[in-house]
Amino acid sequence: MNWLIKNGKTLQDNGELKEMDIRVKDGLIAEVGIHLENNGEEEYEAAGLLITPGLVDLHIHLREPGGELKETIATGTMAAAKGGFTTVASMPNTNPVPDNEEQMGWLVSRIKETAHVNVLPYAAITHGLQGEELIDFKALKEAGAFAFTDDGVGVQTAAKMYEAMQKAAKLDMAIVAHCEDNSLIYGGALHEGEFSRKTGVPGIPSICESVHIARDVLLAEAANCHYHVCHISTKESVRTVRDAKRAGIKVTAEVSPHHLLLCDDDITDANDTNFKMNPPLRGKEDREALIEGLLDGTIDFIATDHAPHTAEDKAKKVTEAPFGIVGLETAFPLLYTYFVEKGHCTLKQLVDWLTAAPSNTFNLDCGTLALGKPADITLIDLEKEQQIESSKFLSKGKNTPFNGWTCKGWPAATFVNGEIKWSEGRDN
Repeated sequence: MNWLIKNGKTLQDNGELKEMDIRVKDGLIAEVGIHLENNGEEEYEAAGLLITPGLVDLHIHLREPGGELKETIATGTMAAAKGGFTTVASMPNTNPVPDNEEQMGWLVSRIKETAHVNVLPYAAITHGLQGEELIDFKALKEAGAFAFTDDGVGVQTAAKMYEAMQKAAKLDMAIVAHCEDNSLIYGGALHEGEFSRKTGVPGIPSICESVHIARDVLLAEAANCHYHVCHISTKESVRTVRDAKRAGIKVTAEVSPHHLLLCDDDITDANDTNFKMNPPLRGKEDREALIEGLLDGTIDFIATDHAPHTAEDKAKKVTEAPFGIVGLETAFPLLYTYFVEKGHCTLKQLVDWLTAAPSNTFNLDCGTLALGKPADITLIDLEKEQQIESSKFLSKGKNTPFNGWTCKGWPAATFVNGEIKWSEGRDN
């Protein structure tokens, strides 16, 4: 079906909003202009709505295979579409792990069969995410891997990470790292700070993240590899990435919405495991450093780290419950309301961090409204205001610390390759 999206507003390079129509033909953006005539297309009235490139999230967990009680490719990508995301990258901490050609082939096929948005699958760095035996990088790339990561665990030995970077660099592929030195975790559940000390909950020190980043940026320099830091969370980590970039090392980084909006001061109940994520909510100074790092370009883009869990798992005590919260359906309204409207950044900056920036970081063919590009388009009602209701999430996961928060800026429709995949008020 071909579409004419009428009377919406797009962001210009100077940040101003301009009324615009977009013609979609054969899944591609065919024309962008003012007062375009209908040539027989299906028409979508977008008056009062912001038109952006489809949002891009390069760090989510779809749980399939092996964790279908928590999420599936179908439910997770439907949640993505509702949140305005048209391209997502799925992490490999599944069961089995995509660490060989056969399993990656199955995953690629499953994505084609059931996904509602574009999904880029990560492959593991090591077999079974065990940090010991490296996977066949060339074979996994040819099988469809987007990049390589052992997300959920850090690669513990420098030699193994260095060898992985060398192999990835030869293929012009990125190593994407969950940065955590296991010897410095000390069984922690929350950030090691005033709140953990006051409540007696074991704390995770900031150094367990930053020391891995410091090690890895030097390895990346030696290997001439693109090294990407997942969900950066501490002021020391920001400083290390900033210094590495100044030194010309090919390092990039992402930050998650919850680390921009919350710190451990916001945890009111140590037993509320919807505040338990990895990395944990750090201190106020860390949060301020993350904002500064995002604004000055040290941190390249925003990614949700959408991590669904069952209610039963999250009902366990804080030292036993799994880490992680969901984020696909709330990312844009939360950031628009509590980041843009609070004056931390402009709307143009936020949209770029969720579209062009992740796409450019990994040289993807998305995150743009350019002619001839795939018609991945998100329509957003910046004036719509409502409370977050986790019970209404399309994701199987309801685990969020933001339940009940009032937000503006809700996605109204999501087009993927020229097809409506989600629209407010329609049968999705």
